[in-house]
Amino acid sequence: MDTAMVVDLGRQALWMTMLISAPMLAVALLVGLVIGVFQAATSINEQTLSFIPKLLSLGLTAAVFGGWMINTLVDYTKVLYGRIPGLFG
Repeated sequence: MDTAMVVDLGRQALWMTMLISAPMLAVALLVGLVIGVFQAATSINEQTLSFIPKLLSLGLTAAVFGGWMINTLVDYTKVLYGRIPGLFG
């Protein structure tokens, strides 16, 4: 197996991980930032105030982007399985 091929497979795996996790991370970051600003402005330091909105927003994000995430991962897996014969031949 060629070293460049291994590096390419690793690069593609990292890229796929970033691509699939980006919507969830972006929403969690945005909601956390809004909640943090709200807590700082009102001096409310309740733990559930930050947890519940994040949980609900991540559930909504999973419902909206979940199909795209699964399709992207399935397409990547198909390409990866298609490359198996070339890895050992």
